[in-house]
Amino acid sequence: MAHAENHLIELLPGAERQRLLALCESVHLSLSSVLCEVGQPMRHAYFPVHGFISLVTQVDDHPGLEVGMVGREGMVGLDLALGVLAAPLRTLVQGAGMAWRISSSDFQLALPASPMLQRGLNRYTHVRLVQLATLSACLRYHQIGPRLARWLLMSQDRAHADSFHVTQEFLAYMLGVRRVGITVAAGQLQRAGLIRYHRGELSVLDRAGLEAAACSCYQADCLAYQEALGSDPAVPLVAIPA
Repeated sequence: MAHAENHLIELLPGAERQRLLALCESVHLSLSSVLCEVGQPMRHAYFPVHGFISLVTQVDDHPGLEVGMVGREGMVGLDLALGVLAAPLRTLVQGAGMAWRISSSDFQLALPASPMLQRGLNRYTHVRLVQLATLSACLRYHQIGPRLARWLLMSQDRAHADSFHVTQEFLAYMLGVRRVGITVAAGQLQRAGLIRYHRGELSVLDRAGLEAAACSCYQADCLAYQEALGSDPAVPLVAIPA
């Protein structure tokens, strides 16, 4: 069986890891594809290896707001571990790549047979709750510029690259702000020499500078993950965007 390269799966003892991977299939995550809509039955859980997925909520007729970003540090379909079968959020592929996919029925059968998987997902649930609490305060108190810097760092972590494709329209959608706010904030980061942005292609030029420009929530979210699940050198940071 191929090496998992998903941190939650890598934490499993060898036998439990092999039993879980035997139930999984390798799938390609296509950019902008929707894995599940709100209220739909969750037919699969996903353990990303490359690429990453946005979790988006929507209130009334307002545009969606990203409340979670999942890369190889986590999984999509966490609610299945809680016995919830209907998707509470829209799941949108933000960065193309590969993931291990398991059917919801196989996942629910595998979970009781894998104590370490249960333990890992319990801890991951805790991390997500802590990060959501941080997100609430971040939305209230932090300005667009530091929030944008935080979001870019999170995306870079999961893209495992200094450059990735993203539009200003998408950034405004993810952060729940007007496009003009993104234009101003991105322009400030670019003039400071932290990023380069041209026709939807964004490059991080100064990682340390971008970390200094980001709000404190970025490091707080990283710490929450590391304290609960340990630090994976290939997954240096994990956070929920603001």
